[in-house]
Amino acid sequence: MRTVRRLAALVGAAALLAVVPAHAEAASPALSGTTAIGTHNAYDKAKYTYFAQALDSGASLLELDVYVDSLTHRWRVSHSNPLGNDNNCEAAKTPGDLYSKSRNQDLGSCLDNIAAWNQLHPDHPPIVFKVEMKVGFNDKGGMGPDEFDTLVSQKLGSSVYRPADLLGGTYSSLDAASKANAWPSRDSLRGKFLFELIPGTVEQANPFDHYWTDEEYGDHLRDLYAAGRIGAAEAFPAVLGAANGDPRTSRYDASIRPWFVFFDGDAAAYLNNGYDTAWYDTHHYFLIMTDAAGVAPAISSTSPTDAEVAARLALLAAHHASVITSDWSTKSPSVLGSVTVRG
Repeated sequence: MRTVRRLAALVGAAALLAVVPAHAEAASPALSGTTAIGTHNAYDKAKYTYFAQALDSGASLLELDVYVDSLTHRWRVSHSNPLGNDNNCEAAKTPGDLYSKSRNQDLGSCLDNIAAWNQLHPDHPPIVFKVEMKVGFNDKGGMGPDEFDTLVSQKLGSSVYRPADLLGGTYSSLDAASKANAWPSRDSLRGKFLFELIPGTVEQANPFDHYWTDEEYGDHLRDLYAAGRIGAAEAFPAVLGAANGDPRTSRYDASIRPWFVFFDGDAAAYLNNGYDTAWYDTHHYFLIMTDAAGVAPAISSTSPTDAEVAARLALLAAHHASVITSDWSTKSPSVLGSVTVRG
């Protein structure tokens, strides 16, 4: 079993923040019972020269922005260029190729980098890849949820923890599985990746797009399950935006609400508005709180002290986050890899 990691934190007066062990004598906590740290836009070359370095960072969540390029049928990775790649993913398919090849590759190459890195670090803690589909899917153009699943499956195979794994052949929906706390332990997820899908900023601003990524992938999960093919799904769609109560009720058809167990919103919005974040924890839902640095008192979004990061992790863990994110890419793996008890 793994050794205990602890991190000193300032929370009001000086206190000791006990960080959940990566390797411990006691039983490993479930994924749903911990809070970890993620990095916003980890594909950005200004943050990491190579995406493999983002994987090295120790962060439990890394973000990728993806554009569906319907002209070339490529999955572009970029912040603002829908027709080109602008990122730190390399043309690297083997461990020996990492940290040296040409960058600005497509999503397939990012997944190749992940697979190669995984060979070097088969015992790594679970990592969530938050994929923002900037313009959404284009299912009619042959770049829909099915094609996304196929690409991820071809590149990463059994290293992905999928919706079917949470169902475990026992539950009829992700909601039922989550409420039963069917999430596995963190230790059992070593060497595994999870994919979260959110609608993109361009998609949301498009007045002609009324079928966003979250709803489309929710429909996809419902239909796959009905067809007995839920094992083909590779990702978890997320309800985007902080809200009080159950935000699924007003956003989705009743038939797909049970397929959402990931929620993603601004940390300050949750706290400042007094939203009941305990609701997420009670049902063991996965809650991602973004822009963690902006919560009062605000700290640096790029270079806070280790103690400030520890205090922010403790604060948002107490408010039931599963992962907190910011632009703290300069912090060491001992900081970005910190995991504490949720709630």
